[in-house]
Amino acid sequence: MVFKNRKITLTNLLLVILIFTVIAATITAKRSSAEEDTGNTAQTISMPAVGPNTIADMVDKASSAVVKINTTVEQQVTGVNPLFSDPFFREFFGHQYQVPSRTEVQHGIGSGFIISKEGLILTNEHVIDGASKIEVLLDNDKNPLTAKLVGKDKDLDLAVLKIEPTKDLPVLKLGNSDNTRVADWVVAIGNPYGLDHTVTVGVVSAKSRPVDIEDRHYKNLLQTDASINPGNSGGPLLNLKGEVIGINTAINASAQGIGFAIPSNTVQAVLNDLETGQLKHPWLGVSVQALTQELADALGLQNTQGALVGSVSSGGPAEKAGLQRGDVIIKYNDTQIDNEQKLIDCVQKSKVGDTAVMVVVRNKNNIFLTATIEDKNSQ
Repeated sequence: MVFKNRKITLTNLLLVILIFTVIAATITAKRSSAEEDTGNTAQTISMPAVGPNTIADMVDKASSAVVKINTTVEQQVTGVNPLFSDPFFREFFGHQYQVPSRTEVQHGIGSGFIISKEGLILTNEHVIDGASKIEVLLDNDKNPLTAKLVGKDKDLDLAVLKIEPTKDLPVLKLGNSDNTRVADWVVAIGNPYGLDHTVTVGVVSAKSRPVDIEDRHYKNLLQTDASINPGNSGGPLLNLKGEVIGINTAINASAQGIGFAIPSNTVQAVLNDLETGQLKHPWLGVSVQALTQELADALGLQNTQGALVGSVSSGGPAEKAGLQRGDVIIKYNDTQIDNEQKLIDCVQKSKVGDTAVMVVVRNKNNIFLTATIEDKNSQ
């Protein structure tokens, strides 16, 4: 009887084990299915595949169009006897202790890149500013070529040079910087500290950065953590397609990993004028500032959208159109103006002689004003 009971117990036990085996198999199958689903879901949102040689392959094709620019700047320097800085000494002895002026020669190094088979090269204006002699060294060449300045824009810090090619030249294509997104991979190529064709890699850290450097006021720069050093100026900032989306321009000397580049679309807007040497600056004749919440409240506005007019140039297009200090420009032709930078971009993309129809908020009312864009250089 005991044996039978034990036999029955073993049978029941085997039955229980069988049931649990089926359940475990079912759970395992479901878990496997869930893991498959999770894997599929993760795959649909994963980063796009980038091969291990993607950047290297792109650099192989692009770097040959990057050039080294050597400049010679001659300046007349008037020397002064150290005693002459004393006003008492200067009062009684006049200029007889002045040291005769002398010519001081300085050499500079920068970067640039070829944009046409005919030998046109794009770089920064500050790279060649004041140069009496400009030489360009092509990739894998030992003998520099003399370059002449075709056109430059100090405000935008852009310049186009021309060399007479002795061979077929590689060319870099300008991409669309507006399509560039924060965190996109970028590659900088240049000659930092004279180290030819140095390649650094990073991402776009931010867009539309305003930066002031000495007497230059940059309005709309790309920020990158790709290392940019002295000598990189004028070199290309490339996307992974090998397109130029920026011109390497400046660094934050007090920090690491903060560099800036002029967007390629800024270049596109003036490139034809630079290439012909007939550069015209579209000019509206207003100074605008950000519309803060405090200012919006003071003006009785419901939001902070628009560009606040801080001042109007006498005799300029804006004054002729009737714009006044304190007006808020909310539309420029067909473009909504969200902030002051948007208005600046619209004016820069305009051509001299274009008509600008603006919607302006004044005393809580919308009014329409029409201005004709003029050439700033003619003022």
